[in-house]
Amino acid sequence: MHLITAIIQPHRLDAVREALGELGVEGMTVTEVKGFGRQRGHTEIYRGAEYQTTYLSKLKVEIAVETALKDKAVDVITEAAKTGRIGDGKVFVTPLNAAARIRTGETGPDAL
Repeated sequence: MHLITAIIQPHRLDAVREALGELGVEGMTVTEVKGFGRQRGHTEIYRGAEYQTTYLSKLKVEIAVETALKDKAVDVITEAAKTGRIGDGKVFVTPLNAAARIRTGETGPDAL
């Protein structure tokens, strides 16, 4: 099993959710986050005043998948979240040693 964490632009969430649903991913966790990468924020104008935004609003999407789906899930997220501009985000893959479904007590891949 693997935990896939994707940092994406908020307006790409529906596309990512739909693409993962078509792949068979049944659940995800979405968290509103702020941060920056290479783009280091950007300048905005509000009521005529210019100001620098250091931390940009992003979404963190987390899914747990069986190892067989790992590479396909990364490809699907990458394609669905891509706009071709700086700030599209990142995808991280981490081995997941254990999982348990609280309600039923199922463990391992059955808990996903």
